[in-house]
Amino acid sequence: MLLLLALLLLVLTPVLSWTTTTGTHRIHVDLQLWGGLLMCVLLMLEVADRVVMKRDLEIAREIQMWLLPVHPPPVPGVDIAFSTRPANTVAGDYYDVFPRPAPASADPTYLVAVADVAGKSIPAALLMATFQASLKTLSNTPSSLVELVGGMNHYACSNSQSGLRFITAFLAEYEPATRTVTYINAGHNQPLLRRTSGLIEHLDVGGLSFGIKTDAIYQVGAVTLEAGDWLVIITDGVVEAVNEADTEYGEERLISIVNAGADTSPANMLSRAMADLDRFVGNTPQHDDITCLLIKCV
Repeated sequence: MLLLLALLLLVLTPVLSWTTTTGTHRIHVDLQLWGGLLMCVLLMLEVADRVVMKRDLEIAREIQMWLLPVHPPPVPGVDIAFSTRPANTVAGDYYDVFPRPAPASADPTYLVAVADVAGKSIPAALLMATFQASLKTLSNTPSSLVELVGGMNHYACSNSQSGLRFITAFLAEYEPATRTVTYINAGHNQPLLRRTSGLIEHLDVGGLSFGIKTDAIYQVGAVTLEAGDWLVIITDGVVEAVNEADTEYGEERLISIVNAGADTSPANMLSRAMADLDRFVGNTPQHDDITCLLIKCV
């Protein structure tokens, strides 16, 4: 309303006149000056709002970083490295590796999680935060991986806005004693399992993304790792990153990087992969969050 008034004042003539029985009277009123002043006030208010919003976003980013691990935990039998790059100030990607509580007589297991909330920026970041809280809560219960995934899907369905805010996720439970990875892929990019021989396997067993169907049924897959095997878990921002020619980075290029650095550590491999992605993309703006989690069996 005030913007419309300011524009109206800017286009009005600065001279007002009226006629009476004694003659015509004129008065000069600089309406354009007042319109300009009002426009300046509106611009100052807009700038102030943007400064406050930027500060709030920075605080939100700091909080989000607290929810994500900075360093991978020590896990027997494997080395781990991970990295994430938000497309905006805050992101909708999530990753974590943490131990699950186990009975005194049982060997400890570790939960590996990578998830991607549909959308970007603040709405996706808020849903990611609730996803993290729910996962940590449910993981502390003595439930199987299927029960854990079912609970996560049920929660996601109650907050998905009729499926608009769905979440793709890869959840796995690693048993160091047997080097077994039990996993469920909920509509996520299929992780790559590179065997020492060079054979590539895709971990595709699972079901629908979280938040689409309340009674979705999930299948469980399992693989056994051997020394030298690599498990590469990413979000779609990696393979769908585009360069100036609008060409996608693609899975094949990622596989070639993993093959070339199979004898290195996960931290070194991660640096190589991100550097290669940067060279490929060049100056093209990042359009999606990028997350990569690497596990090497030793």
